[in-house]
Amino acid sequence: MYENNYPSKRYRHTLEFLKKHIDPQESILDLGVANPFSEIMKAEGYQVENTKGEDLDLDFNTVADSDAEVVTAFEIFEHMVAPFNVLQKIKARKLVASIPLRLWFAPAYRSKTDPWDRHYHEFEDWQFDWLLEKAGWTIKDSAKWTNPTKKIGVRPLLRLFTPRYYIVYAERNN
Repeated sequence: MYENNYPSKRYRHTLEFLKKHIDPQESILDLGVANPFSEIMKAEGYQVENTKGEDLDLDFNTVADSDAEVVTAFEIFEHMVAPFNVLQKIKARKLVASIPLRLWFAPAYRSKTDPWDRHYHEFEDWQFDWLLEKAGWTIKDSAKWTNPTKKIGVRPLLRLFTPRYYIVYAERNN
């Protein structure tokens, strides 16, 4: 997946944000199959279980049956048709989730070869906040960062100062 484009900056920011809000002793259900970042979390001492690749738009069993104290979802919700449904089913009290932000100067991402590697949603920060609020979450902290590329052109220039990623720490409403 990351043959020539390992997301070092994104992983560094995500890990810093996770460490700020989640204690390594808290159990984590990470939405999505095991991936390089779930391995980084484990190497940092976090207790992480991943979902198994089920379609989280339709199959909530793993989420509903989990006793994890925290759910993480890093770049997952933009791939879903209806992320609201799984967000409602989460029993954990804490959520750390990140999304790529919608860029006004670029079209939504769509792989022509992998139907799972497509963005159904490209959120603006306020849209993601509203989704979480409607699903029963209160955002306690958030952060954004850019994703510059080493290319030449107008889009690479805009990526130097336009935030690309948005991460939130939220807690379940009572």
